[in-house]
Amino acid sequence: MAFTPSKDQKRREREQKKLDKRLAKEEARAEKLAIQQAAEDAAFEEAEKEAAEMTEAEIQAKLEADFEAELAAEAAEKAKAEGAEDSER
Repeated sequence: MAFTPSKDQKRREREQKKLDKRLAKEEARAEKLAIQQAAEDAAFEEAEKEAAEMTEAEIQAKLEADFEAELAAEAAEKAKAEGAEDSER
């Protein structure tokens, strides 16, 4: 007589298959998250390294350039506001 698996055995196999599939998805998700965090950490470390390599003169030049950009933006804003006042008259 041939042996056939019982309904209970088939159910256990289906449940095990579902469990294996879910665990594989969770592992893939965790691996993807770990890769993403490693990339972010590497980018942060690169930025820190780049900032540490800047000389004092480069830092001062960057600050001055930022300040000049702010002044230019404020001047443009002021000119735009004055232009709007003139058009109202």
